[in-house]
Amino acid sequence: MIPVSIVLSLLWTGIRSGGRVLSLSDFSNLNASGNSVEVIRVDCIIVPGARVYGKGVLSDTLRDRVEGSLQLYRAGVAGKILVSGDHGTRNYDEVNAMRDYLLAEGIDGDDIFTDHAGFDTFDTMARASRVFGVRSAVISTQAYHLPRAVTLARSSGIDAYGAIADRHVYMDAQWMKIREILARVKALGVVMLGMGPRFLGSEIPITGSGKASWDRPENGKGKR
Repeated sequence: MIPVSIVLSLLWTGIRSGGRVLSLSDFSNLNASGNSVEVIRVDCIIVPGARVYGKGVLSDTLRDRVEGSLQLYRAGVAGKILVSGDHGTRNYDEVNAMRDYLLAEGIDGDDIFTDHAGFDTFDTMARASRVFGVRSAVISTQAYHLPRAVTLARSSGIDAYGAIADRHVYMDAQWMKIREILARVKALGVVMLGMGPRFLGSEIPITGSGKASWDRPENGKGKR
């Protein structure tokens, strides 16, 4: 576990100077041919959930995160993508919306892992470690979110990097920044109290097939 003093520093001042947050193009360049740079390879790319609309329409925020994961996957950063979000009710499902987007982009289903209990960033990172056995990851999300996301991943034992997924000027950017301040306070309390995720469940190794984590087949009808 990361010492509390480091958690405090990372949560409130950010981590970009520590070399743990890079742009998507940085990752592509690091993994380009040539021996002048160290190639980054990780167990998986983690995509934290965000709002979806109607029947699985991704918000700009979430679509950018998923598009970022596609770019990282195609650059060879990892061969697995873990999509984690809120699927707490039958009528609201961030997770399969992300999965279906990736499938439509031609990603092999065996490479897509779904976490249906990633209700917040802490749950996503704790479950990535404890359920999926992730030991190293790149997190694809917006710049404002990355200090907290990477810190929580590292506090869960994941050697984590962050990839800045911003592709838009978001309509609710000011609200997201205010919300992030409150979320950092919550995250600090969770880490200091040594809390666990709300749900665990059976282990689903990230080294296996992503389909073992699915709650329904590609056609969306019934259980797999």
